Parts: sequence; C-alpha cells; structure tokens
Amino acid sequence: MEMRNQSGSERFVYEPDFIRISPGDTVVFVPIDKGHNAVSIDGFGADGDQPINVGFNKEVSVTFDKPGIYGVKCTPHVGLGMVGIIVVGEVEVPEAARASIAKLPPKARQRLELLLGQVGRS
Repeated sequence: MEMRNQSGSERFVYEPDFIRISPGDTVVFVPIDKGHNAVSIDGFGADGDQPINVGFNKEVSVTFDKPGIYGVKCTPHVGLGMVGIIVVGEVEVPEAARASIAKLPPKARQRLELLLGQVGRS
C-alpha cells in the first residue's frame, strides 16, 4: 500500500486504497512521498488485534492473521480523504466501523463509504 501525494487526479492517497487478502497475508506500507503515516481508524479491525501504527516516512510490513476490515488513515491528511481499507477474509462490515465513519471529516467519510461498498464484491 503506497503512501502518495498524488495518483492520477487524486491527491493524498493510499494506492491501492482497497486491498483484499487472506488471513496470514502481509501488506507492506511504502512511503513513496514524505509526510505520510498509516494508523488504524477506530471501529475497524478484529477484536484483540494490535492497532496499525506505521510511522511517518517508514516502510513497514504488517501481517493480518485475523479476519476483519481494517481501516487506515494518514493523520495529517485524513481531512483530505487519505484513507484506505484492508479486507481480510470473508467478512461483513461491522456496525462499529459504520459508526466510526460518522466521526471523520467529510472527504474521509465519502471515500470510506465508497470503499466499504466494494466489500461484498469479489
């Protein structure tokens, strides 16, 4: 999952911003441009898992052992819509995730709603 200032016409994005993997798979967060991080969005993830906390300008590999929908945001750019999700296994969108979206800035909410619409698709 690359952390970018721009991709095509979109600014401040993770690329891709939607990843579907199996339990036990690893996602590598790659800082293509400086000034980005990736931290968990409250209400997403699996019970008992450690929150995602990729530091600024760091390349970090994260292995996802438990099924769930993991939301990430870039702390300084969440207001600009820099969010993404990682779907691990076959899961439904939890109500806690939907509720937490309402607390985010408008651009982040809009992008997450679009991404969550892809969860049920193959």
